[in-house]
Amino acid sequence: MFVRRIAVIGTGYVGLTTGACLASLGHHVVCADVDPDKVARLTRGEVGILEPRLAELVAEGVAAGRLSFVLGARQAVEPDAEIVFLCVPTPMGVGGVADLGSIQAVLSEITDVLAPDSVLVNKSTVPVGTAERTRELLGRDDVAVVSNPEFLREGSAVEDFLKPDRIVVGSASQDAAERVAALYSRLGAPTVLTDAASAELVKYSANCFLAMKLSYVNAMAELCERLGADIADVTEGMGYDRRIGQSFLTPGPGWGGSCLPKDTRAMLQIADSADFEFRLLRAAIDTNERQRQRIVDKVRLAVTGRRSGTLAHTRLGLLGLTFKANTGDLRDSPALAVAAMLRQDGAELVAYDPAVPADTVHPGLEPISVAADPELAAKDVDALVVLTEWPQFRTLDWAKLAGLTRQPVVVDTRNLLDPDVLARAGFRSTGLGRR
Repeated sequence: MFVRRIAVIGTGYVGLTTGACLASLGHHVVCADVDPDKVARLTRGEVGILEPRLAELVAEGVAAGRLSFVLGARQAVEPDAEIVFLCVPTPMGVGGVADLGSIQAVLSEITDVLAPDSVLVNKSTVPVGTAERTRELLGRDDVAVVSNPEFLREGSAVEDFLKPDRIVVGSASQDAAERVAALYSRLGAPTVLTDAASAELVKYSANCFLAMKLSYVNAMAELCERLGADIADVTEGMGYDRRIGQSFLTPGPGWGGSCLPKDTRAMLQIADSADFEFRLLRAAIDTNERQRQRIVDKVRLAVTGRRSGTLAHTRLGLLGLTFKANTGDLRDSPALAVAAMLRQDGAELVAYDPAVPADTVHPGLEPISVAADPELAAKDVDALVVLTEWPQFRTLDWAKLAGLTRQPVVVDTRNLLDPDVLARAGFRSTGLGRR
C-alpha cells in the first residue's frame, strides 16, 4: 500500500472519523479546523463527540505521529498534501437546497497552495454538479476533483469506515479516482468507480431510500393498529426476505438527524431542477411529518383517554432526546420535534437522556427541564414517553419508576421495552403497531 500525505478540512463527525481512520490505515494525515480551542483539544487527544472508538483512534494516531491538527485549511494543505478531503458542513439552505458556502470559503483559501498533481476530494454531501462547479472555481487544470461520498452512521461511524459496504469514487480523471480508491485498499470493500455526478447522486439516493423505508414502516405500524396485527411480527416476516433486509424496519417517532431531513429536501430540489416531480419522496416526507402528530395523539389518548384530549396541566417525563441512541446529537431530533408539540399542547416536560447533561444548552431544549437521572424524570409525571432507543432504558428499575409517577403510564414510541416487564412493574403501556 502507498502511504499518502493527506489533508482533511473539517473535524466534525465525518472529518474527524475520516482523518483518524485514514491515519489508522498508515497514511499521514493533517486535520484542519477553524476553532483554535478545538484544535488544541484534539491535539491533546480530547474528542468532544460521542462516537465509539473514535477517541482511541485519535489518541493512537497522534501518539504515532501519523495524525496532527492545525488551525486553518491553508496550513493543512501546504506544502505537500497529495490528497485533500473537504469535510465541511453543507446545511440545508433556503428552499431545502444545500448551502455550499463553507466549501467555497475553503476553496478561496487553498486554491493557490494546492500542490501540482494533487487531488481535491468532496467528502461532504453535495448536490449533483458540485464536482464540476468545484473544478471551475479552482481554475487549476493540474488539480483533479473527485467525489467520494461518506456512508457513516452516527454511533457507528468508525465501524462503518473500517468495514464499509462499498467505496464510491467518481471523477472525470480515471487516475485521480484510482488514487483515492487506493487509500481504502486494505479494507477489501467493493469499489464503484464512476463519474462525479453519479457518485454525488449515490449518497442522496441511498439516504432518500432509507427515509422512504422508515416512513413506510411507520405507515405499516399504523395500519397494524387498525387491523389488529403486530408490526414486530410483520417486519420480522418482511426482514427475512433478502431483497428487503432487517435494517430500518423499526417504527419510531419519525426520522431525523443531521442527514436524512436535509438530504431528502435537497433531493427534491435536485429533482425540481431537472423538471421531475418526485412524488414518492415527497410522500415520505409528508408521512414523516404526520408521524410526529400521531405520537402526540397517542400520548393524549394514553394520558386523558381521548385522542383529542388536552395535555394542559399535565406533566410528562421524556426518556431520550437525541435523534438516535449512542450519539449526543440533537440536530433535527424527532424527540425534540415531538417535545415541542407536546409543550404547545400545554404539557410540562422533564426529560432524561444518557448523552445530554442537565446543563446542556440547545435551542430545542428550551421548553424542557433536563434531569440528571431517570428517577427525576419520572417523579410526579402523568406518563413516561420513550423517544430515543437507548438500550439502557430496558434495564431501568421500572417498579421503582412506577412508584414515582402520578400515573403509571408508558408510551413507547420505539417499541424498545418489553410490555410484560412494564405490566409486572405496574405500568399501563402502549407502543406503535402492537396488538
